[in-house]
Amino acid sequence: MVAVIAPRIAALFVGLALALAAPAAAASAQPAGPAQLGATDLALLNGVRLAGLWEMPAGQMASERGSSQRVREVGAEIAAQHAELDQLVVDAANKLGVQLPTEPNEQQQKWLNEMRGAASDREFDRIFVERLRAAHGKIFPVIGAVRSGTRNEIVRQLAQDSNRFVLTHMTLLESTGLVRYAELPPAALPADQPKVDSLQEAALARTAAGSGFNPMVIWVVVLVAGVLGIGGTWRLFKPR
Repeated sequence: MVAVIAPRIAALFVGLALALAAPAAAASAQPAGPAQLGATDLALLNGVRLAGLWEMPAGQMASERGSSQRVREVGAEIAAQHAELDQLVVDAANKLGVQLPTEPNEQQQKWLNEMRGAASDREFDRIFVERLRAAHGKIFPVIGAVRSGTRNEIVRQLAQDSNRFVLTHMTLLESTGLVRYAELPPAALPADQPKVDSLQEAALARTAAGSGFNPMVIWVVVLVAGVLGIGGTWRLFKPR
């Protein structure tokens, strides 16, 4: 009798252990949720999504209203590429359990309205290029911070993809010839970067230290040259 019951008890314990382990295994298989993502991770996800929500219609407007063939081509290409990037960020958010924005923010709505209200097609071109290029420039620091510091593989890949798209869009916008570089505000270094003067001083210090130069060498050379000069003069004028 005992021999019959023992295997049943053992099977019961095995089944109980498997039942307890199953939820834990399922939980470990779940993707990282919003609570496990950093602030910069979420900033990238939201930023990429918001960019697509306003730059896709902006690009579509440019493809229809641009005053030159190049502006129309650039607008169409940016709209198409943002549709692709938007799908990437939506897929990433779904894997991570993150809810993304569904419409442009207030500032982006103003930019779209500014384009719609442009007095002429040439004015539209200028607004389109300036607003989109400035917006792309602002997302670069976020992409860099996430690419170098995120602990999440999905977000890291999104940062890598986003960097490729943003750089391409900057180049496309500049290819219109409408960027007024002389009027751009001075580029600002991040707050934790040393100032230019400090960088120059450090470079000079490294150069001096690396050269092994010693000012005393000059005085030795001058002294030797003086002695040799005096000796030569004395030999020249001494009585024969």
